[in-house]
Amino acid sequence: MDEHVNAIVEKQRLFFNTHKTKDIGFRISQLKTLKKAILAYEDRLYEALWKDLHKSKFEAYGTEIGLVLSEIGEHIRHLRKWAKPKRVFTNQMIHFWSTSRIYKEPYGLVLVIAPWNYPFQLLINPLVGAISAGNCTVLKASEYTPCTAKVMGQMIAEFFPPEYIALFGGGRAANQALLAQSWDYIFFTGSPLVGKVVMEAAARNLTPVSLELGGKSPCIVDQDANLKVAASRIVWGKYINAGQTCIAPDYLFVHHSVKAELMELMKKKIAEYFGADPKGSPDYVRIATTAKTERLALFLKGARIVTGGGVDVASRYIAPTIIDSVKPDDPIMGEEIFGPILPVMEFTDLKEVTNYVNSHPKPLAFYYFSDSRKKQEEMLHTTTSGGGCINEVLMHIANDRLPFGGVGNSGIGHYHGKYSFEVFSHSRSIMKKANFIDIPIRYAPYKNKLGLVKMLIK
Repeated sequence: MDEHVNAIVEKQRLFFNTHKTKDIGFRISQLKTLKKAILAYEDRLYEALWKDLHKSKFEAYGTEIGLVLSEIGEHIRHLRKWAKPKRVFTNQMIHFWSTSRIYKEPYGLVLVIAPWNYPFQLLINPLVGAISAGNCTVLKASEYTPCTAKVMGQMIAEFFPPEYIALFGGGRAANQALLAQSWDYIFFTGSPLVGKVVMEAAARNLTPVSLELGGKSPCIVDQDANLKVAASRIVWGKYINAGQTCIAPDYLFVHHSVKAELMELMKKKIAEYFGADPKGSPDYVRIATTAKTERLALFLKGARIVTGGGVDVASRYIAPTIIDSVKPDDPIMGEEIFGPILPVMEFTDLKEVTNYVNSHPKPLAFYYFSDSRKKQEEMLHTTTSGGGCINEVLMHIANDRLPFGGVGNSGIGHYHGKYSFEVFSHSRSIMKKANFIDIPIRYAPYKNKLGLVKMLIK
């Protein structure tokens, strides 16, 4: 493994140094090739995602393939504008007869490591930004979704030379071999725990990183919320991909006066979306591995189950579940759930909610349901998160004009749309100055020059 990784990295370094990837026309043609590759492999990707996660074609397209195709289109349309050097103001009193510009340059060799929950989207979406910015890229697919990893590997190998884009599968040994290399940029999506390992490896070579992590994203439903709409959207956002979404509502805070009504509405929505037996629904996803299923099942022991609770470890099934009477110190509140279990707590005063949220690591997402604009602004003012929604869940990720990323424990850096181009580009500051005049004030000796310098530098 180490020798193969070394060989690919060496080839990519040589290819990057030809400067071919810096050409805007080349980048656009490669984005078009990526789109062609995805469309050619679309049916095989559907099949692989079904085998790995039991994803329907609708969900596979809506949350994975379609998002990537949309991202590619955005980059093809706007890349020339994004990549154009930007002229900025230059103080002519200090920098007489000078101009200043910011040039967007590729970093060079980029490593992208993706998780298993959205194995296609979270690997290929960053690739779009890496191509757009002019980098060479090594992709690391998750070993927990082997069918999808295999299809993506075949797709990349068919349409791109390995000295430009290469894909690796495998488990921990592959990750270790890749992280032992010296990269120009590392883009990682996964848990905060593994994110620390990636950051530690990057620090050895002072490699810049983007860490798209997770955490416990709160969802708050206030007494003046539209409960029918809230129930529909929360159930959809929590149980899509069987809760294996980094920005899924991890726990629910609901005002005590509307809690009973909201619980009933949510129970009805679960049955409406997935039927009386979600296990038989073609639209309900499975947990990625047996071990992850067993971990989730432990959260249900001794819990007060409002609805759901069914477990079949052999088929990696956990029913869409709501649990009540949850306490802040319960085990389920101690870590990100990453599954179809929604713990519910109630509140009477919003300060209880903000105090709880602010006493824990900063979440990746924050959701608040209320018809009061005043309270909406108050909640945004008194909390922080990577992103979020008001009267909605998840959908901020689908707007490529919004930067997506975490803060603190939930991540470093952001991407999507123009921000993907930005994150994989180095902003190089260049000043150009005329030679026909050279004002001597900056040169020694400095006697009697201080007053003039103070006048110029204000």
